[in-house]
Amino acid sequence: MAAYTNVTLVVDQSDAAPYLGAKLDPAFDATMQDDVGMDAQAFLSALSRYDWVTNFAELDANTKRILSEYVCRAMALAGIAYEMAGFNSRIEAEDMINVHLYRMRIIEKLLVDQNLVKYIY
Repeated sequence: MAAYTNVTLVVDQSDAAPYLGAKLDPAFDATMQDDVGMDAQAFLSALSRYDWVTNFAELDANTKRILSEYVCRAMALAGIAYEMAGFNSRIEAEDMINVHLYRMRIIEKLLVDQNLVKYIY
């Protein structure tokens, strides 16, 4: 994969940083984060049958924030799962994963709801 660019991702490193946390393994680098972000965006588009990324510029600010949050949380989840050794315990890391998963599931439900697509257009 190419070096980190914000050409196709709806987030950048500064957006993702609060979700990634202080204990993230540095080996989980920007390229890996990009790959996870791209996968998350593709997953949401396939799940909702709507291309959020292509139409990102046309979305309202709230929907952009929701979509960006999902991608950031996906990056964080993958980063935590990549290497849990930096955490105080595996349970701590798994708790963080569960927090991200909980919020991601709520966002998935929102974005799959076709009324949201109708609402923003």
